[in-house]
Amino acid sequence: MENTEDDRWVRVYHPAPDAVRLFCFPHAGGTASYFYSWSKALAGSVEVHSVQYPGRQDRRGEPRVRSIPELADRIHAAIQPRLTEPFAFFGHSMGAILAFEVACRIARDGQAEPAHLFVSGRRGPSRVRHEEWHRATTAAFTAELRSLGGTDPRVFAEPDLLDLVLPTIRDDYRAIETYRFQPTPPLACGITALVGDSDPKAGIDDTSAWSQHTLGRFDLRVFPGGHFYLDECRSGVLNVISSVLGGVPQDAARVSGL
Repeated sequence: MENTEDDRWVRVYHPAPDAVRLFCFPHAGGTASYFYSWSKALAGSVEVHSVQYPGRQDRRGEPRVRSIPELADRIHAAIQPRLTEPFAFFGHSMGAILAFEVACRIARDGQAEPAHLFVSGRRGPSRVRHEEWHRATTAAFTAELRSLGGTDPRVFAEPDLLDLVLPTIRDDYRAIETYRFQPTPPLACGITALVGDSDPKAGIDDTSAWSQHTLGRFDLRVFPGGHFYLDECRSGVLNVISSVLGGVPQDAARVSGL
């Protein structure tokens, strides 16, 4: 998969051509490399396709996208060539909404939906919380990032590095904080929602609201921890993913939910 337009958008660290493809959508400020360890751990049984948003790492020179609908449109277009095998979506925080919105675009176009949608650390799309961290002062915004975890502490210790990454994180926050769900038919595929039991961004009730967005099976998995519970509970999260995707028939995964 070299030298094609969608290479800018997706990283495949451990190719496994015959495996189910799991498209992973990072959180606000996140990068494709966040899922490198997942790719390694799942190698052979699941082929991780990690999405790389513009404005970071090797795409740092590209204009950042400040709108969830626009970003979902562009991701949808970019991954089309890769939707020829059994596939599923996983998204954390902002990535959960992006995964959902891309899945909705696939369904809207009459294409076969993902075999399953995993959403993590995010309340259901129809649950609105008014936040404006993207407008906060640098000190307040940095304190918010520290409190949530998920950012390498070395970033905060290096002023030049912090100045480099903060604009990208702010624009991601702008995108997700200004996002408003536009009513759309529930997905046919099943949804598994995962959340930390002390996540300040996604309570259990709000996370359960994802059940309204599927006609298929809904499952809620609660782990110990905060917004980035998945760092400490990685093996448990990967076990959930493996157990669900292990039941995907290779010849039918793209035409039926789980």
